[in-house]
Amino acid sequence: MNNNLSPLADRMRPSKLEDFFGQEEVIGEGKLLRRAIESDQIPSMIFWGPPGTGKTTLAYIIANSTKSDFQKLSATSSGVKELHEILEIAAQNKRLGTRTILFIDEIHRWNKKQQDSLLPYVENGTITLIGATTENPSFEVISALLSRCRVFVLKQLTSEQLVKIINQTLKDKKNGLGLLKLKMSKETIELLAQMSNGDARTALNVLEYGASLSKNITSEIIKESFQKSHLLYDKNGEEHYNIISALHKSMRGSDANASLYWLARMLEAGEDPLYVARRIVRFASEDIGLANSLALPQAVAAYQACYFIGMPECNVILAQAVVYMAKCKKSNELYTGYLQAKSDVEKLGNLPVPLHIRNAPTKLMKDLGYGKDYKYSPEHGYKEKQEYLPEKLKNRKYIKD
Repeated sequence: MNNNLSPLADRMRPSKLEDFFGQEEVIGEGKLLRRAIESDQIPSMIFWGPPGTGKTTLAYIIANSTKSDFQKLSATSSGVKELHEILEIAAQNKRLGTRTILFIDEIHRWNKKQQDSLLPYVENGTITLIGATTENPSFEVISALLSRCRVFVLKQLTSEQLVKIINQTLKDKKNGLGLLKLKMSKETIELLAQMSNGDARTALNVLEYGASLSKNITSEIIKESFQKSHLLYDKNGEEHYNIISALHKSMRGSDANASLYWLARMLEAGEDPLYVARRIVRFASEDIGLANSLALPQAVAAYQACYFIGMPECNVILAQAVVYMAKCKKSNELYTGYLQAKSDVEKLGNLPVPLHIRNAPTKLMKDLGYGKDYKYSPEHGYKEKQEYLPEKLKNRKYIKD
C-alpha cells in the first residue's frame, strides 16, 4: 500500500490508530469502536461521513489490528458475482475458525438486491461487514441490513487536523515528501488546509501536484493546483466577449441607447439570440433584483419568445427587454449578498447544519439529535427566536432587513 508509485494520499494512509488524526468522538480513548478494535471484537458497522475523513483508512487499520481475513470490494466496480466469490472464501474461513471482515466502499451504490444478498451472511456471522458511505445510510442502506450494523458518523476534518497531516507529510522521508526538502510557509500550509474543505485526500493530492511544480510551494501554486477546468477562447472570440460586456455595462448604467446599439451589433453579426436572452435573464437578478421584481419575469418571457419565433423576428423582443432593463431602478444587493455567502462557504467550508433544523425521518437520525428543540414558526406567530445559520456564522447579514 505504501509503494512509492502509489498516490501520496495512499502512501500516507496510517496503519494504526496512534497515527490517525481526527474522529476522536468515534475512536478516542475509551470509545466503543476503539475498545472493539483493541479487543478484536469488531461488530458489523457502517462509516458515514464526507470524503477524505478516514472511512477507508479506519477499515485498513481494523484490518491491520485484528486477527481476521480482510476482503475489500468497491460498490462502483463490483457486483453480486464478486461478492459470492468472497462469500465462498468466508465460508471456508468460518469452518477453519477464522473470521472474515468484508469492507465495501461506497456501499450506497449497491441496489436493494445486492444489499439483500449480504443479509444472511452478516446475520449468521460468516462475514463482519464494514461499509463506507458519503450518503445518509437511513436512505441508502436497506433497513434490514442497517439494523444489523452499528453506524459511526465521521465528521469532516478541521483545518488544524489537516495542518498536522500536511506537516507530517512534508517531514516523512519514507512515504511522504521529506526527501524533497520542500519549502512551504506556515501561511501556505494553512491556506491548503482551509481550501481542502475538511478532506485529507484533497489536501494531499493538491500538495503532491504542487510539489511536482516547484520545491518552493507558494500560495499561488496551491491556488493554481486547486483550479478547476476553465474555458479558453480563441483570438477570434475576443470581440464577442467585449461586446456582451459592453451590453451588460450599458444596461447597468441605465443607458438605453447604448444598450440598443450593442444589442444590434451582436444580433446583426449573427449571435445566437438565446445567448443574449440568457444574459438578460442573469442581468435581471444580478443588477436589478429586489429593486423591481418584474424584471426577472420580463427577461424570462423574452427568452421564451425568442425560443418560439427566432431571428429576425425576435430582435424587437430583445430590444424591448434590454431597454426595459436599462430603464429599471437598479440594485445589486442580491448579487453582493450571494458573493458574501459564497466567500463564507469558501473560507469556512462545509459548516454543519445546526441539529435543531435538520430533518429526522428515521430513528437513527432522531437518536443523533436531529430536529431536537426546533421551534415550528407558525406556532410562534413567525416571531420565534431561533438561529438558522451555523454557529460560526451566527448573526451574519447578507441582505439588509
